[in-house]
Amino acid sequence: MKARQWEFCVIGGLAVQRWGEVRTTLDADLTLFTGFGEEERYVDELLSNFQGRMPDVREFALRQRVLLIRAANGKDIDIALGGFPFEREMIGRATPFEFAEGVVLPTCSAEDLFVMKVFAARSKDLHDAETIAIRQRLDGRYILQQLEPLCELKEAPELIGQARRILEKHGWPE
Repeated sequence: MKARQWEFCVIGGLAVQRWGEVRTTLDADLTLFTGFGEEERYVDELLSNFQGRMPDVREFALRQRVLLIRAANGKDIDIALGGFPFEREMIGRATPFEFAEGVVLPTCSAEDLFVMKVFAARSKDLHDAETIAIRQRLDGRYILQQLEPLCELKEAPELIGQARRILEKHGWPE
């Protein structure tokens, strides 16, 4: 992705290792900004270089906006096909992080990761959001500003309250 100058960043469990509680993760999660209408070009290019993890992986990716591939080393990679302004801005705010010697990748900000974790709302994700709030000094105003329109789209306004409770529990507002 770097060689092609594609806009992307690390999200998910690897980003949690940077901003929240260090934990194991079995896969790598990325967001690749494809916009809307250009997904096929990116998906086809990736599938020409990586093995899909299911029979109809291309169709699944185009329908669900997540490409499920396997790297040559056997590790699973989930690539979210970003198209919303939040995703483009998240990638723009990403900063480099060295995961291992010589392995430096752009990682979403702690605030953007918190937004995604609350938005996903699984118990594991809410726990991750909590660990991020414990370890980082978060910009709660920014988080709520980003989360509100996403929750409107999802028709899940209760997630705003969930985010507020986590933030307030860990010192926001200051």
